[in-house]
Parts: sequence; C-alpha cells; structure tokens
Amino acid sequence: MASTPSNSVQSGRIRVLKDVTGSLDRPVGPVVYWMFRDQRVKDNWALMHAVDEANRAKVPVAVAFNLFDQFLGAKSRQLGFMLRGLQQLQYDLEETLQIPFFLFQGEAEHTIPNFIRECEASLLVTDFSPLREVRKCKEEICKRVDESVKVHEVDAHNVVPIWIASEKLEYSAKTLRGKINKKLPEYLIDFPALLIPTRKWPSTDKFIDWDRLIDDNLRKGADVPEIEWCKPGEKAAMEVLMGSKDGFLTKRLKSYAIDRNNPLKPRGLSGLSPYLHFGQISAQRCALEARNVRKLNPQAVDMFLEELIVRRELADNYCYYQPHYDSLLGAWEWARKTLMDHASDKREHVYTREQLEKAQTADPLWNASQLEMVFHGKMHGFMRMYWAKKILEWTRGPEEALEICIYLNDKYEIDGRDPNGYVGCMWSICGVHDQGWKERPIFGKIRYMNFAGCKRKFDVDGYIAYVKRVVGEVKKRKAGEVVVDRKAKELRC
Repeated sequence: MASTPSNSVQSGRIRVLKDVTGSLDRPVGPVVYWMFRDQRVKDNWALMHAVDEANRAKVPVAVAFNLFDQFLGAKSRQLGFMLRGLQQLQYDLEETLQIPFFLFQGEAEHTIPNFIRECEASLLVTDFSPLREVRKCKEEICKRVDESVKVHEVDAHNVVPIWIASEKLEYSAKTLRGKINKKLPEYLIDFPALLIPTRKWPSTDKFIDWDRLIDDNLRKGADVPEIEWCKPGEKAAMEVLMGSKDGFLTKRLKSYAIDRNNPLKPRGLSGLSPYLHFGQISAQRCALEARNVRKLNPQAVDMFLEELIVRRELADNYCYYQPHYDSLLGAWEWARKTLMDHASDKREHVYTREQLEKAQTADPLWNASQLEMVFHGKMHGFMRMYWAKKILEWTRGPEEALEICIYLNDKYEIDGRDPNGYVGCMWSICGVHDQGWKERPIFGKIRYMNFAGCKRKFDVDGYIAYVKRVVGEVKKRKAGEVVVDRKAKELRC
C-alpha cells in the first residue's frame, strides 16, 4: 500500500452532489465515506477517493455504514450474509489501514448528517446506487448537512461509470454495448495502490457487538434463513473467482460457454452474483482477471465479460434512467399496450401469491424452480425466465404478476433488491430490453416460454430430482440444528 498522496481516481467516476459556494472561515474537517453498495476494502474507487481527499487536506478519514431498519424487505438470508461480510471488513479496515468503521442503525437521512455534524466533517463521499430509495436518501442528506459540507458520489460498482456510459435510457444491450466498449480502454484499467491515511482518526471507545447484532437481525427475518453454500466476505469472493480448488477462472471457466444455460449444472456459472450484489468484490477486478486468462478460452471469457459488464451495466442504466423500473409504467409503450390488450384473457390456472410462494401449482418444473429459490437462495438464471413468465400466465393481470415476481425474488434470492433482479422481472413480464414476438393469448407480443421448450433444452426430470435433493439436504440439516439447539437449552437449564 502506498502512503504518498496522489490523485488515484479518474474524475469521470466522481460526481459532485453538493458543493460549497463562497469562502468559509471554519477549518477543514475530516472526510467520511458513507459506504452502502460497495462493501469492500480492496479495489474500491469510493474508498480511494475518500483517502485521497483526506490526505490532500491533511485530515483523517472514517467509513460509516448505516443499517436500515427495513431495506426493501431484506431477511436473515441477505442480512446475515451482509453483516458477516461487514464484520470482516471492519477488521481489515482498522488493522491494515487504521481507518475506523462506524455502524449506525435507523434511517440514513438522520444518522449520516448527525455523524457529519458530530465529527465536523467537511466532505462526505458515497458510492453509487441507481435505486430510488437510495437516491432519495442522498438528496435528503444533501439538504440536511451544513452548507460547509461537500458531498461526492463515486461509481465504484460499474466498470464504466453509469453517467459516462450513456446519458439516456438505452433500449437494449445492442444500443449500449458499443458505447461501453468505446470507453473500456479508458476505464478497464488496473487499480492503483490504496493509500494509507496520513492523519489518524482520534481514538474512540466505539464497540460493535457483531454477535448480538447478527443474532438480532437473524431473529427478525428468521422466516428466510441463511444459506451455507456461499460464504460471505472479500476473501471468500476472491476464492470463488480465483481459488486454486474451485475458482471460476482457474477451474470452471472452460465449461462456462456450454453449461451456463443448463439448470442441471449450477457449477457452470461463475457463482459471483452474491458478492457483486453486496459489493464484496469489484466487477472491474473480475473483468481484469478474466482478461488475463482470455487466451486460454476466448469464447468463455467474452461471454462472461458480456454478462459482467454490458448486461450488468444495462440493468443499472435502466434503473437509473427509468424511475418506474419496478412497474408496468416502466415498460415500452408497445409492451404496455399488448399486455393490457390481453389482460382479461382467460387463464387455465389462476394462483394466489401464497400458492405460488408455497410452490403449489400444477407444473412440477415451476414448483422445482420456486423451491430452489426458497431453500437454496439462488434460482438458476435460465429458470428465472421461465419462472417469471409462468407467473404472468397464472395471475389475474400483468401488474399483479410483476408485483408477485419482485416480491418473491427480493424475499428469497440472496442477490435480491438488485437492478439485475428488477430488470430480469421486467424482461420476462414486460419485454424490457427485448422485442415483440408472435402475438398469443395472455402474453400478447411478449416472448413466450413453455414446458415443452424447456424439455428440448435440458433434462427437466433431472432438474426436478436435483432440486428435490437440495431441499432434502437443507431440511435434514435444519432438523439437526433444531436438535442441537434443544440440547443446548436443556444443558443451560
């Protein structure tokens, strides 16, 4: 790690959300990085910018994180993964960089301005998210901090910053791809060394009781328990990407092009989406490492980079420039019209949200996909399309279908409440980033998928059997945990 101040972060990554006008008499205060979407120490442009600015002004820097009381219905599954990752992050920050980590609970529009006021900070740095709730929160924070406080936003999530890649809502991957590829030579670059702060934060008596915090949050969202197959944190993320035993780029890359659309072969996928969602690994780091091994398997690497960069950034583009990204209002006009034209078409089956959530349909393939999500915490990408389109077919109309689709996705998927999730639901039900197809009942001109099509693509019976095994293993493990807990209580008594 370097200790000499320099300008590490490209200016295009940084936006000024609030500036200071005129000269101010008060001395320059510390820098605070409000971490939200990019929960890591390494390869984090927002953290680099915060340290750069602190060293330039010869002031200390701190990282603050706000744990919302209820962020879009997150449960134990998502909160446990996030909090365990943050516990590791605090240790890495304080041990390697001597940067303190402050954790607040409540509404960020209150806790963050209060902290800025208490420590008399002059600059607040934050990372970028296109989600409505986060953007509104930032607007409110800008209003509540003192006029002497600047607020900078850094896109540390996308390889090409969202506002650099495009200044408008893009119609499809085809319209965005060329714009991103044109900017990649400028932005897909090696990360500079992370600077060490030259001024230390005054010692504090703060203590985060992680065990109690995690237990409290796991109790609140216990109806969707944690998963065991995916270990949280930066080190675990790098192991999935580059590990010597089962790393994606080191051991599994060669089968990616062939197996990525086969639900029976989950190892054919990268397995990185939970880490990318919580920002425990940088998409840019993944892209750099993939580019380094491209000679070994150019087709697989090119496919991976298309998903990692173009498709992910297309989802961010949609959520950033389309305020109705989770509503029928966010569909293109042709799609809205065709869906409403067929909204009253007769359905063979109509299921309630409860029936769908419990996988109580007449379709064993759909039931298996729902159970995979509920028990495993991750439904295969190909099955997500079929799953969502069947919800459109089996509910009273497209608005209800979209609402149920997003509700179930956000509740059970480890990477729910993400632009990729919203766009996946909107693609399947509302034809976003797609084109019109042959008109048919219920779907209108929205792309159609059915059971017979799935049977032609993969072993449907094998997938159903695979999910049954997964569910059985999870239930068996949970039964064992209940017995252990009961014996522990008996011993305490």
